[in-house]
Amino acid sequence: MTALPDNENTTKKVPYHFGEKLRLVREHKGYTLKVVAQKAGVSESLVSQIERNHVSPAIDTLLALADVLDINLEYLFEEYRKERPVRIVRYNERPTINEDDIRYEELSKPDRSDTNSIESYVLKIPVGAHTHHGSYGHTGREVGIIIKGTAKFIYENKEYILEAGDSVSFSAGAPHMVENAGDSELEAIWINTPAQRFIND
Repeated sequence: MTALPDNENTTKKVPYHFGEKLRLVREHKGYTLKVVAQKAGVSESLVSQIERNHVSPAIDTLLALADVLDINLEYLFEEYRKERPVRIVRYNERPTINEDDIRYEELSKPDRSDTNSIESYVLKIPVGAHTHHGSYGHTGREVGIIIKGTAKFIYENKEYILEAGDSVSFSAGAPHMVENAGDSELEAIWINTPAQRFIND
């Protein structure tokens, strides 16, 4: 294995403590610091510092040590797994926004700090009404699926009739509008990215 440079560029003092695990495995296998260092192509003093958590190894150094000690990387990183938040919106607790007679009921909770934010909501449009927000277009993309009723989807100069079960996806940059073209309330599920209406500060 090619020797790895042992200098300030290969180590960085960060609060990741791989040392105890590396030392326990090394001792269990009966390897000395010198043997591990030679096989990994680094200095004995560096291995010692890593085991004592005085430095956190560069990724190539860590991979070399893991290879020498035959350590599964899952074992090394298991405590650093980031917890992914699960957000629940209860049916009877949906935040809502009303624009004239049109109702938007939030299904997901977008986050302003998320550059890939997705917004989804139940869209309810009474007979004869239509949306206004997309009349001049805006950034992003949208996907909608009709749950109940009949919709007239207008995109630029074209019109499309959508019935229950039909879906539509499009770039939101062009003018667009959803109109209730039936004789009962129109209900649809709509998804925007990035989020437009429901944003958590």
